[in-house]
This record gives sequence, structure tokens and C-alpha cells, in this order.
Amino acid sequence: MGKIKIDLHDIYNNSRAIESVLQQAFNDAIAKKIKEIEIIPGKGSGQLKKKVQRFLQRPDIKKQYHRIENDAKNFGRLFVYFKF
Repeated sequence: MGKIKIDLHDIYNNSRAIESVLQQAFNDAIAKKIKEIEIIPGKGSGQLKKKVQRFLQRPDIKKQYHRIENDAKNFGRLFVYFKF
């Protein structure tokens, strides 16, 4: 079992691409039964992280994962865990 790592720095200003990448990561994790996705929105102003958190709070997405954890040492990174 591995983990999926997503760095959103390159597409920070393209909402459609961000949502597409996140959705693809969720689909891959579920299909391959990968238990962890690491999402790196970066530190910045926090707008990208808010966009990611809004995606994660959508009802159709929320029922797919088990829990979310913010990195204690790096607030520009968060982890999404699945339970299979």
C-alpha cells in the first residue's frame, strides 16, 4: 500500500483543474484501495487550502473518506485517510 501525493502549487489559480485532480485522486485511491492521500495546497494566503477543504466537505466526497488530518508541523499540508 502506498499513498497518493498531490501538489497543487502548479494549478493554484485554476479551480476546475484543482477539483479534477482531487476527484481523480479520490477515484484512484478507492479503485486501488490506497489508504492515504497527501494534499499539499501550500502555506500562502490560505485560499487554496480553503478551496480544498470546501471540496472535502461536499456530501458526495465526505462519505468516501474516513478522516482528515492537518499536518502538525506543516500547516500547508493535509492528509485524507480511507477505511477499507
